[in-house]
Amino acid sequence: MAQKLFEQIALIGIGLIGSSLARAFRRDSPATTIVACARRPETLSVVRRLALADAITNDPAEAAEGADLVVIATPLSAYAKIGRRIRPMLKRGAIVTDVGSVKEAVIQDLQPHLPAGVHFVPGHPVAGTEHSGPESGFAELFRDRWCILTPPPGAAPEPVAEVRRMWERFGMRVVTMSPVHHDKVVAMTSHLPHLIAYTIVGTATSLEESLKSEVIRFSASGFRDFTRIAASDPVMWRDIFLNNRDAVLEILQRFSEDLTALQRAIRWQEGDKLQDLFTRTRATRRSIIEARQA
Repeated sequence: MAQKLFEQIALIGIGLIGSSLARAFRRDSPATTIVACARRPETLSVVRRLALADAITNDPAEAAEGADLVVIATPLSAYAKIGRRIRPMLKRGAIVTDVGSVKEAVIQDLQPHLPAGVHFVPGHPVAGTEHSGPESGFAELFRDRWCILTPPPGAAPEPVAEVRRMWERFGMRVVTMSPVHHDKVVAMTSHLPHLIAYTIVGTATSLEESLKSEVIRFSASGFRDFTRIAASDPVMWRDIFLNNRDAVLEILQRFSEDLTALQRAIRWQEGDKLQDLFTRTRATRRSIIEARQA
């Protein structure tokens, strides 16, 4: 049997990522006790039905009591409140981590509420789908994907190594970087594409009714891909854009400038410029496939 990763963990938030973590623990560290926390009784009912946890609660403090590892997997806007709630119940030596897509704001919101003797290892498993809720999770979600850890300055190496070992056990490739660098990277690779998808689908929904119905009826694969991305959890993405504002706005400005250049090339029929851009972007797609991130 595989070595147990932790004696007891608390999953605060049991949506796509939280429930996938629960399934991964059930598969790879079955002796670990799992306590799941969610606000809605309907969510906890699903967790009970699917046997994703050994205990369930709607109280983050109750979930965190006695846990060796606390994983926060809620929308970012809830972090500060959760930090205040769990503080009295965190045992000395416990590790607190998260799965949020923004890291500077997470550290600012959560770290001040953690008592001395509790280790903080912010993390971001770069994996997901457009679906949400505990029924959407699956243990293989993390396989061959990247996890980025952003431990704050002075973090003890042992807890960072324990969190790294957990994600590696679940099939992830783990890297460490600064929170600022992380937020700039994901602003380009994740946040901007979602913003574009929301904008394109939003433009389609504002068309006159006859044209909108035809757009939906004859959706080609490109537009369908945008609608898939734009179907992601609206609360989660609202929080991401508000909490990674500076990095997103910087990347968005650069994208706007590039879009203006593309508009000019089309207007002036500069076919060579268009072909050069499309050739370079095609090579980028090949690189993503070779990196097994497709």
